[in-house]
Amino acid sequence: MLRILIIDDHPLVRDGLKIMLEGEGTVQIAGACKTAEEALAFLAQEEPDIILLDINLPDMDGLALCEKIRETYVRVKIIGLTSANEAGIITGLLQRGGNGYLLKNMERDELLKAIEKVMAGKVYVSQDANEKVLEQFQQVGSTGEVPVLTRREKEILHLLADGLKGPEIAEKLFLSTLTVETHRKNLFKKFNVHNVQSLLKTAREQKLLL
Repeated sequence: MLRILIIDDHPLVRDGLKIMLEGEGTVQIAGACKTAEEALAFLAQEEPDIILLDINLPDMDGLALCEKIRETYVRVKIIGLTSANEAGIITGLLQRGGNGYLLKNMERDELLKAIEKVMAGKVYVSQDANEKVLEQFQQVGSTGEVPVLTRREKEILHLLADGLKGPEIAEKLFLSTLTVETHRKNLFKKFNVHNVQSLLKTAREQKLLL
């Protein structure tokens, strides 16, 4: 019996996943958490076989949570769930130890197929998501590697391009100034720059900003 932990802050999604898996004799819902904090507390007590992880959580970026879980729980399989079909998020999840990636408009058969594949030691990426990754590689061509950005990093990058400062971004996104500063430093590191002006220039050159 495979034990599954669902991490998603939307009740409809959590309930929908439970309904999809009901009656499937080989799986059991071990728990359902709506925040990263709840999920880490659950994992400290019990380790499931598979985690269905929402990429957009209210208290921690899903990619960061995936990486944090992978550091401690080596054997657990992690399948990312999101409504955003973005190549950067897909590759970012896999780079951080994810085993699969599903879009939230998936059918029950695809969910079961993904579970089967990752438990067999394979990586599963939904067809639509896989096509998105291939599109990115075709677009990049020989221009060099484009940094993989999380949804929050993209938001902050665009707000910096709009001329907003750290405290203004924090207020707009309902984040602490420390969190915004951490994301800003991560952007500098990913683009290998040391100031906002260079960050925006490089991002435009790589067509991440208009």
